[in-house]
Amino acid sequence: MPHYVDGFVIPVPQKNITNYQRVAKKASKVWRDHGALAYFECVGDDMEVKNLTPFPKLAKTKPGEVVVFSWAVFKSRKDRDRANKAIMADPRMAKMCNESKDLFDCKRMAYGGFKVIVEA
Repeated sequence: MPHYVDGFVIPVPQKNITNYQRVAKKASKVWRDHGALAYFECVGDDMEVKNLTPFPKLAKTKPGEVVVFSWAVFKSRKDRDRANKAIMADPRMAKMCNESKDLFDCKRMAYGGFKVIVEA
């Protein structure tokens, strides 16, 4: 069954990861309440790669920052679009935005929607 994925790459100061995780757990509930089939937040662990572009370089991390790679899975793009409208209107999001404003620079967050072309 086809799915649609929203993906995020976020440089986060290492010192903020615990607080970021706390806010992300709240966010996961909002996304799931509005139709996400799955929601993941992952912090960089094995970032020393050779002959490829490592995520920290791609995300232009600064000293003391780590990459968070996140995604939410939806049934379809239509469901994702509907969910995102509801998520952005959800009052819990405004509160979380206030909580997270000092955790990372959201202007440096990369985001995109992806059509799944292989699912195994």
